[in-house]
Amino acid sequence: MVRPEPDVLDGGLHLRWRRAAPVRRRLTGSLASVVLVGAVTGAIELLKPHVPVLSLVVLYLLAVLPTAVFWGLVYAVPVSVASMLAFNFFFLPPLYTFTLADSRNWFALAIFLVTAVVVSELAARSRRRAMESALLAEIAASLLERGDVGKELERIAGETARALHVDRARIELGEGAPPRADAEHHALEAAGRRVGTIVLDRPRRTGAAARRRLVPALASLLGVAIDRERLAREALEAEALRRSDAMKTAVLRAVSHDLRTPLMAILTSASALARDDLELDRNDRGDLVETILAEADRLDRLVGNLLDLSRLQAGAVQPEPELWAIDDLVVQALDEVGAAGDRVVVSFADESPAVRVDSHQIQRVLVNLIENALKYSEATDSVRVQVGATPSEVVVRVVDHGPGIAPGERERIFEPFQRGSHGTAARGAGLGLAIARGFAEANGGRIWAESRVGQGATFVLALPAPQEELVT
Repeated sequence: MVRPEPDVLDGGLHLRWRRAAPVRRRLTGSLASVVLVGAVTGAIELLKPHVPVLSLVVLYLLAVLPTAVFWGLVYAVPVSVASMLAFNFFFLPPLYTFTLADSRNWFALAIFLVTAVVVSELAARSRRRAMESALLAEIAASLLERGDVGKELERIAGETARALHVDRARIELGEGAPPRADAEHHALEAAGRRVGTIVLDRPRRTGAAARRRLVPALASLLGVAIDRERLAREALEAEALRRSDAMKTAVLRAVSHDLRTPLMAILTSASALARDDLELDRNDRGDLVETILAEADRLDRLVGNLLDLSRLQAGAVQPEPELWAIDDLVVQALDEVGAAGDRVVVSFADESPAVRVDSHQIQRVLVNLIENALKYSEATDSVRVQVGATPSEVVVRVVDHGPGIAPGERERIFEPFQRGSHGTAARGAGLGLAIARGFAEANGGRIWAESRVGQGATFVLALPAPQEELVT
């Protein structure tokens, strides 16, 4: 059973086969043949008073050619015979019989019949080859546009089956199944390597010529497309491995430095406290304990940053939004910054705008932005935090007087383990801004930098304004 095929496939691959079932197609072809022969016969009837009747027989080619083009040689040959008989019956004496008064007319009709059959074969062959060329062109265009060969193979196989006069066509990747006696197997090769097989089930003898023409070109096209997709996939995997190796290298460099430094300080301070031969007064012991606590806190923050970064990269961050006043979040962030927060000057809006966010995550964003500004500013310089709002967003600006950021680095500094080229002496693994942007985006916000080298930097946090008003 032959299944009707759709006119258009997903992805823009157009089929040249009609949806009509074989019975309907035969009826349409037969009816069209009768109509065309009748129409040409009527035209000859109108022209015969003005033109020698024997010269009008060529008009029946106007019935033969369209039939050959649209329905093939199977219909064109009967139309040629019917045209010859109609011309004999209606226009050659004795009229309305199939006998001829002049035997030479048989020769003229025979020549017409041979000419009509030859022209029909040429027209049908031209149509078949045009359809085969169109099929190859459309398959090539589809593979280039879609790119994913695997998703197109089933559709291409269905179209190929109809074009090659087989019950079913399959395109198998790799070596494929063992050959079967009732099927033809055609290898798909690229660069001398077999990448797949076209399997044609129960091929018909009538389509042997079409298969000889079409299959090699189709096999070459599919072989190149499949191999190209394999190479693209390998290139993506290689790029992913390269990025992974680069990330691992950056992690190892950052972690090895940022872990070793506080560990050495902790070990040195702890060793001094543990030595019995080293006399330490109360102040010295207090300083050593304070160093241990400060460096341990630094280690804790580094580990926390690494965990947060891994959660963000894995998409495992799930905000729990609540309605908050942005002023409260800024104050909480300043409390977490600690003593260094004394250098921060805050400008609040006249009315505290509200945001619907995860308070812990946005507080972490603000802390990271403020600490980054403090870290890249001189100890005598202040950092300004400005809170404002637009009709659609609540905006917090963190402004420092540090070395600034080069234009080409404004996006790079938001990547993990990246720091600006100016002020590289500042400590840190380069995770704070990456985590800040990750948490901001998880809450529907965005972060960007505004800066000129030597004129400080401004980091802007924009959060969507909620529809409802804050209830106080």
